[in-house]
Amino acid sequence: MSLEEIRDRVAKAEAEAGRAPGSVTLIAISKVQPLERVEAVLQAGHRIFGENKVQEAQGKWPELMERFAGVELHLVGPLQSNKTRPAVELFDAIHSLDRIKLARRLADHAQERGACPELFIQVNTGEEPQKAGVLPGEADDFVAECRAMDLPVRGLMCIPPVDETPSLHFALLAKIAERNGLSGLSMGMSGDFEQAIALGATHVRVGSAIFGERSYG
Repeated sequence: MSLEEIRDRVAKAEAEAGRAPGSVTLIAISKVQPLERVEAVLQAGHRIFGENKVQEAQGKWPELMERFAGVELHLVGPLQSNKTRPAVELFDAIHSLDRIKLARRLADHAQERGACPELFIQVNTGEEPQKAGVLPGEADDFVAECRAMDLPVRGLMCIPPVDETPSLHFALLAKIAERNGLSGLSMGMSGDFEQAIALGATHVRVGSAIFGERSYG
């Protein structure tokens, strides 16, 4: 698989869903990928990337951003409260807002800077105890609390359980977003992004299908 093939599949899924061309943002998930693979995707013209950890992004992206103009960086992994300041400074969007303590920290840093990344609230659609995210039944109240802090909540994000049909979770996320007047839906990964686009995804997070399998060794 290559970046061009993934772009073609995104465009085809947009067309099949009756969506406008370019209405879906492709986030290339570059966590733990070798630098040469990331540079190859940058050289191919892609500029929107996602990282899981603030520390890894700090060690990789400032230098790359000097060499490649126009990079947009998204944090898609869990954010620790003590990493909010560097996250607010480095990322253009944060997809893992999942608790009030974190919302307060982000609001404080945003006020200091006079700017804040776009925020997506992570919803634990499968109600899995080991997974981060606001429970579906608590999502409406959480959205309201974040808005009361003047946080720029763009939308919602989910990671469906691995052993369940992802489309059910995508549909649930879309329903919660719609009733809260949120336009952003960060959902869909390498194995299911076409289903996510069919159900309204505005941001899909694709890693291994673009870069190849990760090496954690």
